[in-house]
Amino acid sequence: MPMIGLGVWRMEGKDIKNLLINAIKIGYRHFDCAADYRNEAEVGEALAEAFQTGLVKREDLFITTKLWNSDHGHVLEACKDSLKKLRLEYLDLYLVHFPVATRHTGVGTTDSALGEDGVLDIDTTISLETTWHGMENLVSLGLVRSIGISNYDVFLTRDCLAYSKVKPAVNQIETHPYFQRESLVKFCQKHGICVTAHTPLGGAAANAEWFGTVSCLEDPALKVIPCALTFSMFHGLSLFEVSQRFDSYLLVWCNGGCFCYLLHQGLAEKYKKTVAQVILRWGIQRNTVVIPKSSKLERLQENFNVLDFELTKEDMDVIKSLDRNYRTNQPAKFWGIDLYA
Repeated sequence: MPMIGLGVWRMEGKDIKNLLINAIKIGYRHFDCAADYRNEAEVGEALAEAFQTGLVKREDLFITTKLWNSDHGHVLEACKDSLKKLRLEYLDLYLVHFPVATRHTGVGTTDSALGEDGVLDIDTTISLETTWHGMENLVSLGLVRSIGISNYDVFLTRDCLAYSKVKPAVNQIETHPYFQRESLVKFCQKHGICVTAHTPLGGAAANAEWFGTVSCLEDPALKVIPCALTFSMFHGLSLFEVSQRFDSYLLVWCNGGCFCYLLHQGLAEKYKKTVAQVILRWGIQRNTVVIPKSSKLERLQENFNVLDFELTKEDMDVIKSLDRNYRTNQPAKFWGIDLYA
């Protein structure tokens, strides 16, 4: 599985074909989909064009999609529905999207049915073990190359390892500098489960819009932050002395007077990269797969170009110190129940 992928969550149907074709031209070979994103048909159209024009071969791509909560009792049918929409004969990876079965609303409809109390209608008759054995059957049938889990904590991951005949290849979780989840990441890696980081940039604008959360993209340790020097700090110093005392500075002339601004050198400035590139590189150096999403061509290129530099141990430690145990993806807003409680 390529270490860098492209997530297609919230990509608009009319734009998907051009975005995916351009992503393949940039070099992306890993695409992360889900039935719940409701754009598998558009993704399939783009993939079909890429194959038909010879831009890429099927075996060159790694395609992931996910089983939605309402289809836990219909694993085979749901997988076949996704394959049909994606126009594929097999999946490279099929994930259990969330560790919860909910009321079935029709294969592929991906509804999150609520009860009369406004709370997610959880189906207590289908165990995660039953769902997993359905996933294992897909491997036997040759419909998927590998299977995995998503949004599972340490306890649920441990249970899956205990009852599985085919071990989960991947656990896809939210993890970024503000939500590092070191214990879960290390547990998975210790037991041979690859960790894929969804929301690797902390959600940025998408999660801010949906959940009102903040992103690590704005953290001062990662950005260049100007702060004015006081007159007493600057007064009497020659330009040479200022340059010796401060790593980076900006002199501003105004009405014949000189003001000095100290520029705190963030990691992005240090490496001559964007903040997003630094964060993605951090994720890769943790041995996690990163799947940022973007609907802008320049960002697609930017996010892909993270293999030509390496963060020092000291700078990895700087980012490690930013952890807030802060989750940005909060489906409880729509489901009326906190599944992470």
